[in-house]
Amino acid sequence: MPGLIKFPAFPADVPTHPLLVIDYALLKAGDQDELDKFWKAATELGFWYLKNHGIDDEVNAMFDLGAQTFALPTEEKMPHHYEADGSSFGYKSVGTNVIDEKGTRDTTEAMDVAQDDVLAYPEAVHHTYPVTVRENMDAVLRPFVEKSMDINMTFLSIMDDRLGMPQGTLASFNKPEDVNGSTVRLIRAAPALNPDAQTFVTAHTDFGSLTLLHNRLGGLQVLVPGVETWQYVKPLEGHIICNIGDALHFFSGGILRSNIHRVIPPPKEQVKLERWSLVFFTRPNFDAPLRPLSQYSGTISNAVARAADPKKFDTGFTAGEWLARRNAATRATKYKDSNTWKAEFKGTEDREILGEI
Repeated sequence: MPGLIKFPAFPADVPTHPLLVIDYALLKAGDQDELDKFWKAATELGFWYLKNHGIDDEVNAMFDLGAQTFALPTEEKMPHHYEADGSSFGYKSVGTNVIDEKGTRDTTEAMDVAQDDVLAYPEAVHHTYPVTVRENMDAVLRPFVEKSMDINMTFLSIMDDRLGMPQGTLASFNKPEDVNGSTVRLIRAAPALNPDAQTFVTAHTDFGSLTLLHNRLGGLQVLVPGVETWQYVKPLEGHIICNIGDALHFFSGGILRSNIHRVIPPPKEQVKLERWSLVFFTRPNFDAPLRPLSQYSGTISNAVARAADPKKFDTGFTAGEWLARRNAATRATKYKDSNTWKAEFKGTEDREILGEI
């Protein structure tokens, strides 16, 4: 799918949830109103739009790379398939994962390229990739990864200030030079055969620290706190959809919100088209313990003390273990039964919605 193709507009009569729009240029300039709006988004819903980010050209190049990669013959992609160990680097064929407690197989194709592998290329840290990816590591992937990292490091710096922590604290748990699970993911979903009863990605919270999503068609839905119905998030041209993951929720003692979301087929006329997405996941260093950073912040310490169940923020997992557990739960080869899937896949969801359509 070339990066500049135009798609049917999101239907005007489909209800959506209006995310706050954050201007990245104003954040970088230290605009107080914009900083306040960012903090409101990060703590109340954990989702926001980002504009004026300066990464559109890199995003279009990544979508072009995705089209080249998925067009390769199967025999050129399969040698680079996901491993069975709970990692999620490399190529994922349709049906590799289960998406709900019933063991329903997924219907999407994906390619995950580890941030570590991009930055260390030609050395392979985690995995190997098809020829289209290897040939574009420096020209396409590295610029996209570096600009995405800059955006997320800016977010983490602001969060340090707002949480009363020394500058660089959150960044030290998400250091690109340390081995971690940060990844670029390209996803292709064929037109839904049964859109009223099909889910691409089940209700969940994200595993890591921060997510940057680029998509051109609808399908993402959020479950807003205090609301019992799913609401679409409308894609806006030139805007990134950003959200908080589980790790920042734990590090902040629950102050930062990792919110429930899912992906279903696009609405109305858009449902007839392939749905393409590009995601950048920033995830903590594998050895980082997932627990509140109370030793760095009185604000976090007080938030944990006020929580109804303070112990829930100390997971007993490292970030690497948390990621491996949740990834392994999605593998069709690992599926056992409904209860096991729910227990292993669970993130920071604050209501029993896993597996719902």
